[in-house]
Amino acid sequence: MFSLRRFNASSINAAFAATPLWIMVGLALLAAPVVTFAQTPPAPNADCTLLVPNAPRTAAGLATPYQLVATDPANGPCHQTDFNQSAFVQAGIVDPATGQVSIYSPLVIDKGSSPATPPVVPTLPANAVVALWFGFNADNLTLRATDGVLEENHCVQGFAQFAYCNAPAFFRAAHKAIRAGQLHVPPLGVGLDGRPCPTVRSFVVADQDQSDNLPTTYLVTPSGLLAQDTAQNKASFPGSKVLGNPSDNRLMNVFMNPALGCASWEAPDLANPGHQVASMALNELSARAHQGHPRALIPAGDPFVLNPTFTGRPDLGKVNGYRRGVDQPEADDLHDASTRTYCRHIRKIGGGSLILDRPFFTAFRSPFPNVANNLFTFMAQRFVATYEILNCQAVLHKPNPVTLITDANGLVIDATVAAVGSDHQDRGEEHQGEDRGGEE
Repeated sequence: MFSLRRFNASSINAAFAATPLWIMVGLALLAAPVVTFAQTPPAPNADCTLLVPNAPRTAAGLATPYQLVATDPANGPCHQTDFNQSAFVQAGIVDPATGQVSIYSPLVIDKGSSPATPPVVPTLPANAVVALWFGFNADNLTLRATDGVLEENHCVQGFAQFAYCNAPAFFRAAHKAIRAGQLHVPPLGVGLDGRPCPTVRSFVVADQDQSDNLPTTYLVTPSGLLAQDTAQNKASFPGSKVLGNPSDNRLMNVFMNPALGCASWEAPDLANPGHQVASMALNELSARAHQGHPRALIPAGDPFVLNPTFTGRPDLGKVNGYRRGVDQPEADDLHDASTRTYCRHIRKIGGGSLILDRPFFTAFRSPFPNVANNLFTFMAQRFVATYEILNCQAVLHKPNPVTLITDANGLVIDATVAAVGSDHQDRGEEHQGEDRGGEE
């Protein structure tokens, strides 16, 4: 997906696996087998626009479906049910009276279409502080609304797949509740590997574009219509497929945590009464509270914060604009967001974790079985992609410690991981490694 490097691959979404398309996994770019055709179909339009409803942070606005449309129709249409073009929205809500957090996932449909059933209208607390985050499975997602709506709702975009509205206010309200003892951030717990459970700011989890995309899912009914992923809709539309937004958040919540015997922080889902759900906002709050040094924060070399995106140069304004949307401290300068330092931690901590967690990840299912045959091999190929995309070998003058082993079809079936951290430079890293627990 990145213009830095484009991969051809089969579609990796189980619901649409029969349609071979190039893909980008928000976790990292993946090289996967390509089915050969007599005539290769055109790649889907990678630049789509999301039409934002009026008053998007009110109950009525949250329950109004967002509409997906091509940014430039000359490049082809955009369809929400095409995994390679799907967009996602998630809201975080803070009750200022109690400090409690709840979650709601607005629905996305094609422009001019109708949902399978109207979205649930959430009941919001009085004076609720509401924020929105956006994810996307293709290249560039643009938010568009009637005059003044984006400005009034403090929407920030221009980060490729990622955008947000009112996120800093949400995090300020959440931290106020935490300081007042109203909102309790649960402890991480200890994983089967004997270490504190991971966070999205751990170099065990982070990749080249950390904190992008969402754990939001939708339902695609057998008739091809979209609905919120709720217990009632699953019962009403049997045979529906789940449409997801691959991300660091979903990888940790759905795969890494269960593999390590860990639990994610969840909050009430206002679209699905009686159920709890994980969210980007909760993951970031947990990471801020519990992630030890060194912390993974958006680096200057993240392709989403280059100017222009993907192909340009580091831009401190974009780095900090992105960080504000995910509750990360702003960088003083580009050195403070050093890609070299980020790569060094990825190499040492991420590589070391692959060795330590190999037995637990090998025993767990792969997020994409047509890319890698288990969670360990998936994490290994993701590490390789991250190392390449951030150009870590060039900035560190050190080779990638992970070597992939594939079968005749290109499926990653094993990997070797060289031990790192024995040379003088690695011994000199901050705090000599990572402690995943403890607050500063």
